[in-house]
Amino acid sequence: MAIERGIREQFDWGLFVVVCVIATIGVVNLYSATSSLAGARGELYVQQIYWLALGSGVAVIVAAIDYKYYERYAYVGYVGSIFALVAVFVLGQSIRGTQRWIQIGSFQFQPSDFVKLTTAVAIAKRLSMDSHVEKWTLRDLIAPGLLLAGPVLLVLLQPDLGTAMIVALVSLTVLALAKLERRTFWILAISGIVGGFLMWSFGLKAYQKERLTSFWDPEKHKLDSAYQAVQSLIAIGSGSVFGQGFMKGTQNQRHFIPDPFTDFPLAVWAQEWGLVGVLALLGCYLFLILWALNIASTAKDRFGSAIAVACAGLFFWHVIFNVGMVASVLPVVGVTLPMFSYGGSSVLTMMIAVGLLMNVSMRRSTF
Repeated sequence: MAIERGIREQFDWGLFVVVCVIATIGVVNLYSATSSLAGARGELYVQQIYWLALGSGVAVIVAAIDYKYYERYAYVGYVGSIFALVAVFVLGQSIRGTQRWIQIGSFQFQPSDFVKLTTAVAIAKRLSMDSHVEKWTLRDLIAPGLLLAGPVLLVLLQPDLGTAMIVALVSLTVLALAKLERRTFWILAISGIVGGFLMWSFGLKAYQKERLTSFWDPEKHKLDSAYQAVQSLIAIGSGSVFGQGFMKGTQNQRHFIPDPFTDFPLAVWAQEWGLVGVLALLGCYLFLILWALNIASTAKDRFGSAIAVACAGLFFWHVIFNVGMVASVLPVVGVTLPMFSYGGSSVLTMMIAVGLLMNVSMRRSTF
């Protein structure tokens, strides 16, 4: 009873409130984004509520179990997620030329979403195991490098460049907690540049290269690869300072914005609520990310700090890429806006991250 009372007293209301605010306005925006669509798509906001409810239940379970158990079984979860990625190539359903989803009955999920966390948690475990190392050398980075390489390569084969980038960046955010030798840092930096060149030359398909370059000159590609970005910019511009009003965004109501419920819900929000609405939403994300970093800085051990940083990184990179896509300053790579975009796997992954943050936050003091 004393333990339960202690956990209740340590409940993180700041985290809870900001997540509720983002999720609520996300559902409201999704209602508007799908209001003019026919059939099942017009009811996506209802499905989103179900996913959020399920995600909340999962978050409660994740928060209730002491995160020391996650440290103990981090590699088990990692191996399970690798098997799920492999299963995509056997059982997966091909959509728009990519093979990313597994269908079980009426339930469809994307294993690569969950890999963002399982890989980061496995690397966090490795980081906590080597906490005695003052400055990491290349040899110290072999194990976390291998942990990261497997899922990134499997996701690239689907192919899903955006998710592969998020998996890599979230894990590298965790690894940033380790202090590197100066020589190791420069070797990694040069290797990264060379690797990027090789990936561009031999690893990317033609349509991926076109997507990565079209945002530099969207007008030139406004009828093909940059169509989404151009329509998004029109929506943002016409929203001006205060927006056109709820359910009055012309770009969305006239179906000019592609994927207004997954990749581009922010464009709908910007047109309807204007600059003021966008700044309010981004303020919520900024609060969430800084709150997560505060949890990391006050965690009682290195593993707790590392997984809090992983969750902060997950939110940060998703927001950066999605906002960059919508504003046409980054290529369109299919990255969702946390708890705002529609999607079961995405919502569940984000809510698991919220559960992990709540877990670390509540256990900053030993009960």
